[in-house]
Amino acid sequence: MTRPDEINAGLHEVRKNIAIACDRAGRSPSEVRLIAVSKKMPSADVLAALMAGQIDFGENYAQELALKASAGELVGYSPRWHFLGGLQSRKVRDIIPTVTSIHSVDRDSIIDELEKRTDVSRPTDVYLEINTGDESQKSGAAPGDAARLCRRLMGIPGVRLEGLMCIPPVSDSPEASRAYFRMLRGLRDRIRDEISAPDDTLNGLSMGMTADYAVAIEEGATVVRVGTAIFGART
Repeated sequence: MTRPDEINAGLHEVRKNIAIACDRAGRSPSEVRLIAVSKKMPSADVLAALMAGQIDFGENYAQELALKASAGELVGYSPRWHFLGGLQSRKVRDIIPTVTSIHSVDRDSIIDELEKRTDVSRPTDVYLEINTGDESQKSGAAPGDAARLCRRLMGIPGVRLEGLMCIPPVSDSPEASRAYFRMLRGLRDRIRDEISAPDDTLNGLSMGMTADYAVAIEEGATVVRVGTAIFGART
């Protein structure tokens, strides 16, 4: 099997599993956006996934994102890019012209940069990352500070506050993530009420990766971020 065939098969399997999870949850697959996490994969793999109908791709590093976006322009493809990784404030300027959304906003210094860099004529979708597991080694805002940060994001004309994002603690069991996904959904709902969010604001939940995206969908995910199940293991 060639590499494009493997990627096509991986995408087919993930989409099938999304549909099955949505059916269990009484949801439509159209409610869930699949982001193919292409970090550390070559541009040829992105192109193969595009040829298989995938539109949304996620990257974790600003330099790698820029290189792949430039390579894509040279051969005439332009997927929707999403930034997923830990974000340094000084890198906000570099990614804003390229990305559709940023899933790793988690502190005031990044919001300060968004205020300076975003363009009201080309708004950037933003997810506030929450450290649901209270893990010291992970980024993410504390749940107790989330409402304040959401208010700040809502006040920036060039930003659309799409929702919340989390990465649960690593576990061998997908079921172990369920409580954290449920926690994120409950936090989203409470903040929406607390800050009187408009109907088009703070509706999204970016949660679920290769190991647990089906559970995330059952708990209300609107975005799942899947890499290994599509592209295989990274070296």
